[in-house]
Amino acid sequence: VIAQGCHASVAVMQKYRDDERVKTYVDDINSMHKVVLETKNEASLLKMAENLKQNNIPYYLWTEQPENIPTCLATVPVVRSDLGDALKKCSLMR
Repeated sequence: VIAQGCHASVAVMQKYRDDERVKTYVDDINSMHKVVLETKNEASLLKMAENLKQNNIPYYLWTEQPENIPTCLATVPVVRSDLGDALKKCSLMR
């Protein structure tokens, strides 16, 4: 799970490297903040991806290969208030 999250976070930062939120985030390496949330299953993960898409929040859905199974997603750096209800069904991963 950790490796997949790392893959997704690197992928989203590379894919959206010209986004101002990404540029601002990487400009201050010592103040990076991440939140790791969890979902119940693949269906809920795909639903969250759709919610992000509908809310115009850039994300990257990591699909594990060769199994072809979506395992995690990462968004560009966003403040919680910009997420709206897109991830409301997630809980903090512990």
